Amino acid sequence: MNVPQNLRYNSSHEWVLLEGDIATVGISDHAQEELTDVVFVELPPVGKTVDVGDPTAVVESVKAASDIYAPISGEVVEVNDAVEADPSLVNTDPYGKGWIFKLKVKNAAQVEALLDAAGYEALIG
Repeated sequence: MNVPQNLRYNSSHEWVLLEGDIATVGISDHAQEELTDVVFVELPPVGKTVDVGDPTAVVESVKAASDIYAPISGEVVEVNDAVEADPSLVNTDPYGKGWIFKLKVKNAAQVEALLDAAGYEALIG
């Protein structure tokens, strides 16, 4: 299982990469493996304001549809159109080309409150 050390995670299997005041969000390798083949990604509208835990996007696989929750509060400032065109990127590169949306962070302390890699590994272990 791939759990990059430089990311933060939440218990619903989203990851966060904080760069300045922008947080990139995607789903973990564990989550994509559980979903199996992703066939559709519904992206949030740019400009949408979300709070922690808000359903923000949807990932559909051959198995199920799953909400992607906002791991932190913020405003959607960018979405990954590439995963809409090629949803399999969520499976093949969940921490790279398979990211889902970016948030302008309201409160950076929320990122620190997320699980680190060791905490996430313990959760899924």
